[in-house]
Amino acid sequence: MSPSPASDVVTPPGSHLAPPFDLPALRRWLMPALPVLATGELTAERLPAGQSNPTWRLRHRDGTWVLRAKPGPASGLLPSAHAIEREVAVLRALQGSGVPVPAVHALCEDESVIGAAFYVMDFVDGRIVRDATLPQVGAEERRAMHDDAVRVLAALHAVDWRARGLAGFGRHDAFFERMIARWTRQYTATASAPIDAMERLAAWLPAHCPPPPPPGQDLCIVHGDFRLENLVFHAQAPRVLAVLDWELSTLGHPLADLAYHCMAWRLPQGVLRGLAGVDLGALGIPSEAEIITRYAALAGHADVDAIQAHWPFYLACNLFRLAAILQGIAYRAGQGIASHPQAMDTGRMAAPVAELGWRIAQGRAG
Repeated sequence: MSPSPASDVVTPPGSHLAPPFDLPALRRWLMPALPVLATGELTAERLPAGQSNPTWRLRHRDGTWVLRAKPGPASGLLPSAHAIEREVAVLRALQGSGVPVPAVHALCEDESVIGAAFYVMDFVDGRIVRDATLPQVGAEERRAMHDDAVRVLAALHAVDWRARGLAGFGRHDAFFERMIARWTRQYTATASAPIDAMERLAAWLPAHCPPPPPPGQDLCIVHGDFRLENLVFHAQAPRVLAVLDWELSTLGHPLADLAYHCMAWRLPQGVLRGLAGVDLGALGIPSEAEIITRYAALAGHADVDAIQAHWPFYLACNLFRLAAILQGIAYRAGQGIASHPQAMDTGRMAAPVAELGWRIAQGRAG
Protein backbone atom coordinates (compact mmCIF):
# COMPACT_ATOMS: atom_id res chain seq x y z
CA MET A 1 0.00 0.00 0.00
CA SER A 2 1.36 3.42 -0.90
CA PRO A 3 1.25 6.21 1.67
CA SER A 4 -1.22 9.07 1.44
CA PRO A 5 0.03 12.25 -0.23
CA ALA A 6 1.94 14.47 2.15
CA SER A 7 -0.60 16.74 3.75
CA ASP A 8 -1.61 18.17 7.11
CA VAL A 9 -5.21 17.05 6.61
CA VAL A 10 -6.32 13.63 5.44
CA THR A 11 -9.95 12.67 4.92
CA PRO A 12 -9.99 8.87 5.04
CA PRO A 13 -12.44 7.30 2.58
CA GLY A 14 -15.47 5.69 4.18
CA SER A 15 -14.62 7.01 7.65
CA HIS A 16 -16.96 8.75 10.06
CA LEU A 17 -14.01 10.87 11.24
CA ALA A 18 -14.86 13.87 9.14
CA PRO A 19 -15.00 16.61 8.01
CA PRO A 20 -12.02 16.29 7.99
CA PHE A 21 -9.61 14.13 10.00
CA ASP A 22 -7.65 17.03 11.50
CA LEU A 23 -3.98 16.01 11.64
CA PRO A 24 -2.77 19.32 13.10
CA ALA A 25 -5.15 18.84 16.06
CA LEU A 26 -4.00 15.23 16.45
CA ARG A 27 -0.38 16.29 16.32
CA ARG A 28 -0.84 18.98 18.97
CA TRP A 29 -2.59 16.52 21.27
CA LEU A 30 0.08 13.85 20.78
CA MET A 31 3.17 16.03 21.29
CA PRO A 32 3.35 15.57 25.10
CA ALA A 33 3.46 11.79 24.57
CA LEU A 34 5.58 11.93 21.38
CA PRO A 35 7.81 15.03 21.59
CA VAL A 36 9.46 14.14 18.25
CA LEU A 37 6.31 15.49 16.57
CA ALA A 38 7.32 19.04 17.48
CA THR A 39 9.14 19.31 14.14
CA GLY A 40 8.67 17.55 10.83
CA GLU A 41 5.56 16.47 9.00
CA LEU A 42 3.00 13.93 10.23
CA THR A 43 0.94 12.01 7.68
CA ALA A 44 -1.82 9.41 8.02
CA GLU A 45 -2.55 6.36 5.88
CA ARG A 46 -5.72 4.30 6.28
CA LEU A 47 -4.94 0.62 6.89
CA PRO A 48 -7.19 -2.12 5.52
CA ALA A 49 -7.20 -4.02 8.81
CA GLY A 50 -9.92 -3.55 11.40
CA GLN A 51 -13.50 -4.48 10.58
CA SER A 52 -14.93 -2.51 13.51
CA ASN A 53 -12.30 -0.06 14.79
CA PRO A 54 -10.89 2.15 11.99
CA THR A 55 -7.09 2.08 11.93
CA TRP A 56 -4.42 4.37 10.48
CA ARG A 57 -0.65 4.33 10.19
CA LEU A 58 0.94 7.60 11.28
CA ARG A 59 4.25 8.43 9.64
CA HIS A 60 6.92 10.88 10.74
CA ARG A 61 10.61 11.14 9.96
CA ASP A 62 11.40 9.94 13.50
CA GLY A 63 8.87 7.14 13.86
CA THR A 64 5.83 5.22 12.74
CA TRP A 65 2.78 4.54 14.87
CA VAL A 66 -0.72 3.12 14.60
CA LEU A 67 -3.89 4.97 15.56
CA ARG A 68 -7.02 2.96 16.37
CA ALA A 69 -10.30 4.81 16.80
CA LYS A 70 -13.81 4.01 17.86
CA PRO A 71 -16.36 4.00 15.04
CA GLY A 72 -19.44 6.15 15.10
CA PRO A 73 -22.32 5.58 17.52
CA ALA A 74 -24.42 3.98 14.75
CA SER A 75 -21.97 1.12 14.32
CA GLY A 76 -24.54 -1.57 15.09
CA LEU A 77 -22.39 -3.38 17.66
CA LEU A 78 -22.64 -3.53 21.41
CA PRO A 79 -20.75 -0.57 22.96
CA SER A 80 -18.24 -2.91 24.62
CA ALA A 81 -17.21 -4.25 21.20
CA HIS A 82 -15.45 -0.93 20.56
CA ALA A 83 -14.04 -0.38 24.04
CA ILE A 84 -10.61 0.85 23.01
CA GLU A 85 -9.84 1.75 26.62
CA ARG A 86 -9.97 -2.00 27.35
CA GLU A 87 -7.53 -2.63 24.52
CA VAL A 88 -5.19 -0.08 26.05
CA ALA A 89 -5.53 -1.62 29.51
CA VAL A 90 -4.56 -5.11 28.36
CA LEU A 91 -1.77 -3.90 26.07
CA ARG A 92 -0.22 -1.95 28.91
CA ALA A 93 -0.67 -4.83 31.35
CA LEU A 94 1.08 -7.27 29.00
CA GLN A 95 4.20 -5.16 28.51
CA GLY A 96 7.17 -7.32 29.55
CA SER A 97 4.98 -10.35 30.19
CA GLY A 98 6.42 -12.62 27.51
CA VAL A 99 3.38 -12.01 25.29
CA PRO A 100 4.59 -9.67 22.52
CA VAL A 101 2.40 -6.57 22.13
CA PRO A 102 3.00 -3.05 20.79
CA ALA A 103 3.78 -0.27 23.28
CA VAL A 104 0.91 2.19 23.80
CA HIS A 105 1.83 5.88 23.86
CA ALA A 106 -1.49 7.64 24.41
CA LEU A 107 -5.22 7.11 24.93
CA CYS A 108 -7.56 9.97 24.02
CA GLU A 109 -11.18 9.72 25.17
CA ASP A 110 -11.95 13.30 24.14
CA GLU A 111 -13.87 12.96 20.88
CA SER A 112 -13.39 16.63 20.04
CA VAL A 113 -9.75 16.05 19.00
CA ILE A 114 -10.40 14.04 15.81
CA GLY A 115 -14.09 13.17 16.09
CA ALA A 116 -13.75 9.90 18.05
CA ALA A 117 -11.90 8.36 20.96
CA PHE A 118 -8.60 6.77 19.90
CA TYR A 119 -5.25 5.46 21.04
CA VAL A 120 -1.78 5.45 19.51
CA MET A 121 0.69 2.58 19.73
CA ASP A 122 3.94 1.56 18.08
CA PHE A 123 3.87 0.25 14.54
CA VAL A 124 5.47 -3.21 14.57
CA ASP A 125 7.13 -3.94 11.24
CA GLY A 126 6.90 -7.54 10.06
CA ARG A 127 4.73 -10.03 8.21
CA ILE A 128 0.95 -10.05 8.66
CA VAL A 129 -0.53 -13.26 7.31
CA ARG A 130 -3.87 -13.06 5.49
CA ASP A 131 -3.86 -16.67 4.25
CA ALA A 132 -3.39 -19.47 6.81
CA THR A 133 -1.86 -21.69 4.11
CA LEU A 134 1.14 -19.30 4.09
CA PRO A 135 1.82 -19.69 0.35
CA GLN A 136 4.91 -17.45 0.48
CA VAL A 137 6.98 -19.81 2.66
CA GLY A 138 8.13 -23.43 2.59
CA ALA A 139 6.69 -26.33 4.57
CA GLU A 140 9.24 -26.18 7.39
CA GLU A 141 8.73 -22.48 8.04
CA ARG A 142 4.98 -22.89 7.64
CA ARG A 143 4.85 -25.42 10.48
CA ALA A 144 7.17 -23.31 12.62
CA MET A 145 4.94 -20.24 12.22
CA HIS A 146 1.84 -22.19 13.22
CA ASP A 147 3.73 -23.68 16.16
CA ASP A 148 4.88 -20.28 17.37
CA ALA A 149 1.32 -18.96 17.24
CA VAL A 150 0.27 -21.74 19.63
CA ARG A 151 3.26 -21.00 21.86
CA VAL A 152 2.16 -17.38 22.17
CA LEU A 153 -1.44 -18.38 22.89
CA ALA A 154 -0.31 -20.69 25.69
CA ALA A 155 1.94 -17.93 27.05
CA LEU A 156 -1.01 -15.52 27.12
CA HIS A 157 -3.12 -17.96 29.09
CA ALA A 158 -0.28 -18.41 31.60
CA VAL A 159 -0.05 -14.68 32.44
CA ASP A 160 -0.83 -13.88 36.07
CA TRP A 161 -3.64 -11.43 35.38
CA ARG A 162 -4.06 -10.52 39.03
CA ALA A 163 -0.41 -9.54 39.33
CA ARG A 164 -0.78 -7.51 36.12
CA GLY A 165 -3.61 -5.44 37.57
CA LEU A 166 -6.40 -7.04 35.54
CA ALA A 167 -8.57 -8.48 38.31
CA GLY A 168 -11.35 -6.15 37.20
CA PHE A 169 -10.90 -6.81 33.48
CA GLY A 170 -13.86 -9.18 33.34
CA ARG A 171 -16.30 -11.11 35.47
CA HIS A 172 -15.07 -14.32 37.05
CA ASP A 173 -18.18 -16.46 36.62
CA ALA A 174 -20.41 -18.08 33.97
CA PHE A 175 -18.11 -17.19 31.07
CA PHE A 176 -19.80 -19.23 28.35
CA GLU A 177 -23.32 -18.41 29.52
CA ARG A 178 -22.54 -14.71 29.36
CA MET A 179 -20.77 -15.08 26.02
CA ILE A 180 -23.79 -16.82 24.49
CA ALA A 181 -26.22 -14.26 25.90
CA ARG A 182 -24.11 -11.36 24.68
CA TRP A 183 -23.80 -12.57 21.12
CA THR A 184 -27.42 -13.62 20.98
CA ARG A 185 -28.30 -10.01 21.74
CA GLN A 186 -25.81 -8.84 19.13
CA TYR A 187 -27.27 -11.15 16.49
CA THR A 188 -30.84 -10.12 17.33
CA ALA A 189 -29.96 -6.42 17.18
CA THR A 190 -28.37 -6.58 13.72
CA ALA A 191 -30.10 -9.40 11.82
CA SER A 192 -32.14 -8.17 8.85
CA ALA A 193 -33.72 -11.62 8.59
CA PRO A 194 -33.53 -14.70 10.85
CA ILE A 195 -30.74 -17.20 10.20
CA ASP A 196 -32.08 -20.65 11.04
CA ALA A 197 -28.76 -22.04 12.27
CA MET A 198 -28.29 -19.04 14.56
CA GLU A 199 -31.75 -19.54 16.05
CA ARG A 200 -30.98 -23.22 16.67
CA LEU A 201 -27.57 -22.51 18.20
CA ALA A 202 -29.00 -19.79 20.43
CA ALA A 203 -31.27 -22.45 21.96
CA TRP A 204 -28.78 -25.37 21.95
CA LEU A 205 -25.69 -23.71 23.39
CA PRO A 206 -27.03 -22.61 26.80
CA ALA A 207 -28.27 -26.15 27.42
CA HIS A 208 -24.88 -27.72 26.64
CA CYS A 209 -22.36 -25.54 28.51
CA PRO A 210 -19.56 -27.61 30.09
CA PRO A 211 -19.65 -27.87 33.89
CA PRO A 212 -18.00 -24.82 35.46
CA PRO A 213 -14.48 -25.31 36.85
CA PRO A 214 -13.74 -24.63 40.52
CA PRO A 215 -13.62 -20.88 41.36
CA GLY A 216 -10.57 -19.27 39.77
CA GLN A 217 -9.38 -22.41 38.00
CA ASP A 218 -8.78 -22.09 34.25
CA LEU A 219 -9.66 -18.38 34.29
CA CYS A 220 -7.17 -16.43 32.19
CA ILE A 221 -6.79 -13.50 29.82
CA VAL A 222 -8.47 -14.50 26.58
CA HIS A 223 -7.72 -12.60 23.39
CA GLY A 224 -11.10 -13.29 21.82
CA ASP A 225 -9.91 -13.10 18.19
CA PHE A 226 -6.70 -15.12 18.20
CA ARG A 227 -5.82 -16.12 14.63
CA LEU A 228 -2.83 -15.82 12.33
CA GLU A 229 -4.19 -12.64 10.76
CA ASN A 230 -3.94 -10.83 14.10
CA LEU A 231 -0.26 -11.69 14.57
CA VAL A 232 2.82 -9.88 13.28
CA PHE A 233 5.62 -12.29 12.40
CA HIS A 234 9.29 -11.43 12.07
CA ALA A 235 10.21 -10.61 8.47
CA GLN A 236 12.75 -13.46 8.19
CA ALA A 237 12.05 -15.78 11.12
CA PRO A 238 8.98 -17.83 12.12
CA ARG A 239 8.54 -15.83 15.32
CA VAL A 240 5.60 -13.74 16.52
CA LEU A 241 6.62 -10.13 17.18
CA ALA A 242 3.22 -8.77 18.22
CA VAL A 243 -0.36 -9.80 18.91
CA LEU A 244 -2.87 -7.23 17.62
CA ASP A 245 -6.61 -6.45 17.85
CA TRP A 246 -7.46 -6.90 21.54
CA GLU A 247 -10.94 -5.36 21.34
CA LEU A 248 -12.66 -8.63 22.34
CA SER A 249 -10.25 -9.56 25.12
CA THR A 250 -11.50 -10.31 28.62
CA LEU A 251 -11.07 -12.80 31.46
CA GLY A 252 -12.43 -16.18 30.49
CA HIS A 253 -11.90 -19.80 29.61
CA PRO A 254 -8.67 -20.62 27.74
CA LEU A 255 -10.34 -23.26 25.56
CA ALA A 256 -12.59 -20.58 24.10
CA ASP A 257 -9.44 -18.99 22.63
CA LEU A 258 -7.98 -22.31 21.52
CA ALA A 259 -11.20 -23.33 19.75
CA TYR A 260 -11.47 -19.92 18.10
CA HIS A 261 -7.94 -20.31 16.77
CA CYS A 262 -8.81 -23.80 15.50
CA MET A 263 -11.93 -22.65 13.64
CA ALA A 264 -9.72 -22.07 10.61
CA TRP A 265 -9.20 -25.84 10.40
CA ARG A 266 -12.99 -26.29 10.12
CA LEU A 267 -13.88 -23.43 7.78
CA PRO A 268 -13.70 -24.09 4.01
CA GLN A 269 -11.19 -22.07 2.00
CA GLY A 270 -14.01 -20.07 0.45
CA VAL A 271 -15.25 -19.01 3.89
CA LEU A 272 -12.86 -16.58 5.62
CA ARG A 273 -9.79 -18.33 4.19
CA GLY A 274 -10.35 -21.57 6.08
CA LEU A 275 -8.18 -24.69 5.92
CA ALA A 276 -10.83 -27.39 5.58
CA GLY A 277 -10.11 -29.55 2.53
CA VAL A 278 -6.48 -28.41 2.34
CA ASP A 279 -3.76 -31.09 2.19
CA LEU A 280 -2.22 -30.04 5.49
CA GLY A 281 0.48 -32.71 5.48
CA ALA A 282 1.79 -31.70 2.08
CA LEU A 283 1.98 -28.06 3.17
CA GLY A 284 3.57 -28.78 6.53
CA ILE A 285 0.62 -27.31 8.43
CA PRO A 286 -0.15 -29.05 11.72
CA SER A 287 -3.55 -30.71 12.00
CA GLU A 288 -6.19 -29.58 14.47
CA ALA A 289 -5.29 -32.57 16.67
CA GLU A 290 -1.61 -31.55 16.60
CA ILE A 291 -2.53 -27.99 17.55
CA ILE A 292 -4.53 -29.26 20.54
CA THR A 293 -1.72 -31.61 21.60
CA ARG A 294 0.92 -28.87 21.38
CA TYR A 295 -1.25 -26.42 23.30
CA ALA A 296 -1.98 -28.98 26.04
CA ALA A 297 1.75 -29.69 26.42
CA LEU A 298 2.60 -25.99 26.65
CA ALA A 299 -0.30 -24.90 28.83
CA GLY A 300 -0.13 -27.74 31.32
CA HIS A 301 -3.60 -27.14 32.75
CA ALA A 302 -5.57 -29.67 30.71
CA ASP A 303 -4.80 -32.92 28.93
CA VAL A 304 -5.94 -33.69 25.41
CA ASP A 305 -8.82 -35.91 26.57
CA ALA A 306 -10.16 -33.15 28.81
CA ILE A 307 -10.03 -30.67 25.93
CA GLN A 308 -11.71 -33.07 23.51
CA ALA A 309 -14.52 -33.90 25.97
CA HIS A 310 -16.38 -30.68 25.14
CA TRP A 311 -14.60 -29.71 21.92
CA PRO A 312 -17.78 -29.62 19.75
CA PHE A 313 -19.32 -27.15 22.19
CA TYR A 314 -16.24 -24.89 22.18
CA LEU A 315 -16.18 -24.86 18.39
CA ALA A 316 -19.94 -24.35 17.97
CA CYS A 317 -19.96 -21.55 20.55
CA ASN A 318 -17.18 -19.71 18.75
CA LEU A 319 -18.77 -20.17 15.35
CA PHE A 320 -21.99 -18.76 16.79
CA ARG A 321 -20.09 -15.76 18.09
CA LEU A 322 -18.21 -15.32 14.81
CA ALA A 323 -21.48 -15.44 12.86
CA ALA A 324 -22.93 -12.74 15.14
CA ILE A 325 -19.84 -10.59 14.53
CA LEU A 326 -20.17 -11.12 10.78
CA GLN A 327 -23.85 -10.20 10.97
CA GLY A 328 -22.83 -6.96 12.68
CA ILE A 329 -20.38 -6.25 9.86
CA ALA A 330 -23.14 -6.86 7.30
CA TYR A 331 -25.42 -4.51 9.22
CA ARG A 332 -22.84 -1.72 9.20
CA ALA A 333 -22.18 -2.29 5.51
CA GLY A 334 -25.90 -2.01 4.80
CA GLN A 335 -26.00 1.24 6.78
CA GLY A 336 -23.03 2.59 4.83
CA ILE A 337 -20.92 2.92 7.98
CA ALA A 338 -18.60 -0.08 7.63
CA SER A 339 -14.92 0.61 8.29
CA HIS A 340 -13.61 -1.94 5.76
CA PRO A 341 -14.10 -1.78 1.96
CA GLN A 342 -14.95 -5.51 1.76
CA ALA A 343 -17.34 -5.46 4.70
CA MET A 344 -20.41 -6.56 2.72
CA ASP A 345 -18.66 -9.64 1.30
CA THR A 346 -17.36 -10.48 4.76
CA GLY A 347 -20.79 -10.04 6.32
CA ARG A 348 -22.36 -12.48 3.89
CA MET A 349 -20.38 -15.26 5.56
CA ALA A 350 -22.60 -15.11 8.67
CA ALA A 351 -25.06 -17.77 7.50
CA PRO A 352 -22.51 -20.40 6.31
CA VAL A 353 -20.46 -19.93 9.48
CA ALA A 354 -23.55 -20.45 11.64
CA GLU A 355 -24.55 -23.50 9.61
CA LEU A 356 -21.12 -25.05 10.19
CA GLY A 357 -21.50 -24.38 13.90
CA TRP A 358 -24.86 -26.15 13.97
CA ARG A 359 -23.48 -29.17 12.09
CA ILE A 360 -20.61 -29.44 14.58
CA ALA A 361 -23.04 -29.13 17.51
CA GLN A 362 -25.06 -32.00 16.06
CA GLY A 363 -22.01 -34.17 15.40
CA ARG A 364 -22.43 -33.87 11.63
CA ALA A 365 -19.04 -32.30 10.89
CA GLY A 366 -15.66 -33.97 11.23
